[in-house]
Amino acid sequence: NVVRYFVQQAAANGVDIFRVFDSLNWVENMRVAMDAVIESGGLCEAAICYTGDLHDPKRSKYDLKYYVDMARQLEKAGAHVLGIKDMAGVCKPRAARELVTALKQEVGLPIHFHTHDTSGISAASVLAAIEAGCDAVDGALDAMSGMTSQPNLGAIAAALAGSERDSGLDLAAMQSLSHYWEGVRRQYSPFEADMRAGTSDVYNHEMPGGQYTNLREQARAIGLEHRWPEVSRAYADVNRLFGDIVKVTPTSKVVGDMALFMVANDLSPAEVQKPDREIDFPESVVQLFRGELGYPADGFPKDLEAKILRGTRPIEGRVGATLPDVDLEAARSEAEDAIGRQVSDTDLASYLMYPKVFRDFASHRKQFGDVARIPTPAFFYGLSDLDEISVDIDKGKTLVIRQTGRSEAVDEEGKIKVFFELNGQPRAVRIAKAGLQASAQARPLAREGDATQVGAPMPGMIATVSVKAGQKVKKGDALLSLEAMKMETLLTAPESGKIAAVHVKPGDTVQAKELLIELA
Repeated sequence: NVVRYFVQQAAANGVDIFRVFDSLNWVENMRVAMDAVIESGGLCEAAICYTGDLHDPKRSKYDLKYYVDMARQLEKAGAHVLGIKDMAGVCKPRAARELVTALKQEVGLPIHFHTHDTSGISAASVLAAIEAGCDAVDGALDAMSGMTSQPNLGAIAAALAGSERDSGLDLAAMQSLSHYWEGVRRQYSPFEADMRAGTSDVYNHEMPGGQYTNLREQARAIGLEHRWPEVSRAYADVNRLFGDIVKVTPTSKVVGDMALFMVANDLSPAEVQKPDREIDFPESVVQLFRGELGYPADGFPKDLEAKILRGTRPIEGRVGATLPDVDLEAARSEAEDAIGRQVSDTDLASYLMYPKVFRDFASHRKQFGDVARIPTPAFFYGLSDLDEISVDIDKGKTLVIRQTGRSEAVDEEGKIKVFFELNGQPRAVRIAKAGLQASAQARPLAREGDATQVGAPMPGMIATVSVKAGQKVKKGDALLSLEAMKMETLLTAPESGKIAAVHVKPGDTVQAKELLIELA
């Protein structure tokens, strides 16, 4: 009912096209969302996630028959449009041509091709799909195109100009738009990925375009940036360990979590598979093999499944079929209690999907107001002395803010005074001086090979602590969970015994190998 409610709110607020996909290409997992879109009056584009290589005889599970069979199922399920979601940009031109040709012959739906330009040649795949009769394709304006984004829309339109499949797009108008977005993108330059060119390595690791740069940032955050080639190889290794699965949100995140975990802990695929090697797998990996995200057509490798689940049984069937409905009004009350105000229907839809993100957003807006009204450079970088900006807070209400100076002296709280004018009236405010950090006492490191000392496998934040000093635990009992860039790892007792000391609490930031818990 949460999916249905969210779709209803999205449709009521102007979303008219919904692209529905499943991260394991399991049509049963798509039906609830597809039905909700159709019932809301929206256009339902049901997507096939493309993976593998149509022309690789070693990967025959993802052949033409696989995709045609799924397309027929989606057509029967009521799809209005059939999407080909090439999330990693690995659909080569020849494969795109053959796939679109086969789908046009076998199903009576318009076909929409989506890809990413990570390899650098995806525009060729788009043109091949168009030549084969594809009805819609995705591209990006020049200034925002290439690499993990979509291929260049202007170049595609220019290549088709004067042909039977001329797009009719105005190239000059697109250039004008591209110039605007070039300026916008420049303001976000600190967030640019450290990627300067396409990479053919995508055909090996098959990371989705939406994940590639994010995973690099995760690797940087936990101190593995210099080992990125190992991370990308581990990603491919994990995919093979998991049985060569479809990798797109959220399964791609699970593969990425496991790849980072393996590199951080210097684990090889062979060591992961060893029955007698004790491993505290990331929680997302346990959830995947438990069946919480669904199942691939041929299931998961049984030996690895048994090791990860540690004797517990996987869920039978579609997990959503057995979930009770959420009490929407109770959830509304819970959200209102959390943020201290009434929530709208759209607020509730956001809260149901992302409760923590919504609470953080509401808290930020309560403290600072609608910061979206602040000009982007001022929001990201602040003002320099004598800078002046205008902020429209309502129709006919504009604030003119001019920074006039700041104090050099830092008070006992690490704050300085900033002086400014608000519509000509002098004001002053105390703020924390950038760059000052509270000193933190370093924790001792866990002794390597000592089963009585539990150390952090990687840098991160303590999410939960499940034990206290003096408590008896058995081997495998949960001790605490560590969160690093949205990857949660549950640490368990390496042996039976008593908790001698707990050195951390929820919210603490820890570094790799720091001592967290001692057993007696």
